[in-house]
Amino acid sequence: MKRIIVVFILIVAVIAGVWFWKKSRGGTEPAAADHKPAAEEPHIKTDTNGNITIKVDEETQKRIALKAEPLAATNLPPEVKGFGRVLDPAPLAGLINELASAQAAFTVSSKELERLKILKEQGNTSERALQAVEAAAARDRLLIQSAKDRLELSWGKIIVGQNDLTAFVQSLTSLETALVRVDLPAGQALKSAPANARIISLSGSSVEAQLVSMATGVDPQTQGQGFIFAVKPNEARLRPGEAVTGYLKVSGEPLAGVVIPRDAVVRTEGQGWVYVQTGDEAFTRKEIVLDHPVEGGWFLTKGVAANDRVVVIGSQSLLSEELKPSGKPE
Repeated sequence: MKRIIVVFILIVAVIAGVWFWKKSRGGTEPAAADHKPAAEEPHIKTDTNGNITIKVDEETQKRIALKAEPLAATNLPPEVKGFGRVLDPAPLAGLINELASAQAAFTVSSKELERLKILKEQGNTSERALQAVEAAAARDRLLIQSAKDRLELSWGKIIVGQNDLTAFVQSLTSLETALVRVDLPAGQALKSAPANARIISLSGSSVEAQLVSMATGVDPQTQGQGFIFAVKPNEARLRPGEAVTGYLKVSGEPLAGVVIPRDAVVRTEGQGWVYVQTGDEAFTRKEIVLDHPVEGGWFLTKGVAANDRVVVIGSQSLLSEELKPSGKPE
């Protein structure tokens, strides 16, 4: 009985000691729910310029194979932008055939005229027969001149004056060569014709073209100065009627800028964008203007600068991650 009383007294003493200890510490400790963790940095934030920065940890960067590379400074010869199309060689081929037909007919009629002149001197043919052949030869001569005039008016003297016009037309109809007409915007004109140009198809293919001649007429839609260029060989396989953009090379100081790789560009909100690495885990989306395509990408003079680290692999994954919270369409 005494042992039980002693144990009871010890338990009461322990409880009392704990109570006095807690009281000396200022009361009971706050509940675990009262502990608030430190605020974490936002996953996505917008700076004062409206640029959006997304934070991506190293593990995620490895998972999506993210890769950023510094941009290198480059120069581009000054160019003037125009729009045009690949010319259909069928009308040219038709006029060439018409000219060849008229020349063949004139060869026959002129020889017949010479023969009848000799016969007339010998008294072996009538005046009426001679006059009929003279009229046929004159008609064939006029048909040749008519075909030549239409060729020059439609295609220019330089094209018509090709050393082997038939072979040139065959190269056009077989798509080995392409003729491209590029027109400048209305009111814009060059003091001297450009020697060559870069031709960009809608698919983004870029080919060099050499000037053939000034356009003989004004395009009814653009009302601007026009030039005809030859693409030979036709490496881009340009097709008749295909719309193209032409960058006419002119004299002047080269443009300074950078080239953005094609795979680095993402499109959203109707614009082109790139992600620039602004920290170990920070990537800022910046708008760029895609109006100067070059081989493999776009040439830019503003928006980004040399040595900026631009995401070249994984930019689409960054955009998808960024747009998830807002539900915006990509």
